[in-house]
Amino acid sequence: MWIATVANIDWPKHPEDNVAKKKKDFIDILDFYQKMNFNAAIVQVRTAGDALYPTDLAPWSRYLTGTEGKAPSGFDEPLQWMINETHKRGMEFHAWLNPYRATVSLDTSLLSQNHDYYQHPDWIIQYGKKNYYNPGLPAVREKFNKIIEELVTNYEIDAIHFDDYFYPYKVVGETFDDAETFSKYGLPDQSIEDWRRSNVDSLVKNVHETIKKHKPWVQFGISPFGVWKNKSTDPMGSATKAGQTTYEDLYADPVLWVQKGWLDYLAPQVYWSMDYPVASHKIITSWWADHTPNTNLYVGNGTYKIKNNADKAWEKKNEIPKQLNYARDLKNIDGNIFFSAKSLIGQHEKVNKKLQKKYYALPAENPRPLNKVVRVVQLPAINSVQVNNQKLDICIAHSDTIPRFLHLYQVKKGASQLIGKQYLSESLMERCFEFNLTQKQLRSDLKINIVDAFGNESAMQPIEKIKLR
Repeated sequence: MWIATVANIDWPKHPEDNVAKKKKDFIDILDFYQKMNFNAAIVQVRTAGDALYPTDLAPWSRYLTGTEGKAPSGFDEPLQWMINETHKRGMEFHAWLNPYRATVSLDTSLLSQNHDYYQHPDWIIQYGKKNYYNPGLPAVREKFNKIIEELVTNYEIDAIHFDDYFYPYKVVGETFDDAETFSKYGLPDQSIEDWRRSNVDSLVKNVHETIKKHKPWVQFGISPFGVWKNKSTDPMGSATKAGQTTYEDLYADPVLWVQKGWLDYLAPQVYWSMDYPVASHKIITSWWADHTPNTNLYVGNGTYKIKNNADKAWEKKNEIPKQLNYARDLKNIDGNIFFSAKSLIGQHEKVNKKLQKKYYALPAENPRPLNKVVRVVQLPAINSVQVNNQKLDICIAHSDTIPRFLHLYQVKKGASQLIGKQYLSESLMERCFEFNLTQKQLRSDLKINIVDAFGNESAMQPIEKIKLR
């Protein structure tokens, strides 16, 4: 799921909340999705030239503290804390950033003097009701690379994530004023449209290289707007009638990025209902499955629309289940991501029960990065095993330097089924874990193994028959 911090969509609920409430609210989100066996949280750590972590490269976000540039009192390392809590619940942590959105409005009185709007005014272009970084400037891309480098080297994150905001969505009657930059950096015979796309391509390529240079196992994923191009402008496009498209209006070409191998995963935002006439979820999902087979492909689902949209399809409790069934029937689709985290919590009980029972009854393995490095993962040692009130407590030791998960399997008729998983920190080689199991699971043959950050697995280690207490 996506956990959006911009405008306090998901978290924090209010920037003035005390630290205890902020922590409880974040944990409530994680606990809800842990019960549904979700395996990754995509958390927005940079919304608009700001940061939800301490850095000299950007001011503190006002969505965290109420005032941009003001450090959170009693909460020195919120990002580190969020990563730890996410990992405790067996989920990956994907750090989500907006590269080009500089401000969310034209009210610059809310900005810190350390914001790039004041530090580098020559980088900023006003367009519509927001300010944007100029993607055509090499200095803008260089700074963003430093931001990525700092995150990847300083934090135990599992992925870097961008959403759909590249060049801004077009505003009627407005011009994005980058003609001077184009005249300086554009190539001979290159159109301004192709030049803009090349700027975004450079950003994506550079970020991919920066991540892999430091930690090749950390993934890079992007969730573009759902429609690449309409068939009306390109025979390769989808049979849709989207008012704007990723390629022509946002100057982003995810199809190229996949072809070049710059992404570990792609997550198009297909937030429409199954048969929505202008942009059918069915048509768009099939299009991405057909045109981007060489990556981990996840579908972005708009759970925020359930009983909250003019399209009557969203009134039915089976709209999201239908979308999940459709994705699972397509060969090249590897998962789903829900926008946004709060959309199912405390509401839509019938939808939640169906999801929990039919779709997410058991944990799922996390897809591996595309640049898999084959390496040997040693068998973990089991130091102790105890059972208390249907809780399996197991303490293990391992020797892997980039571990990712401890997997627990139930052996049924000779086949191993994943029934539990825990995240393994890179810094702790000996740890104890707790699994909540049924009586039936506890009586069956159980095994564990270790999976590293590239997806390599150790051999299976049987757990000696446990005597129930």
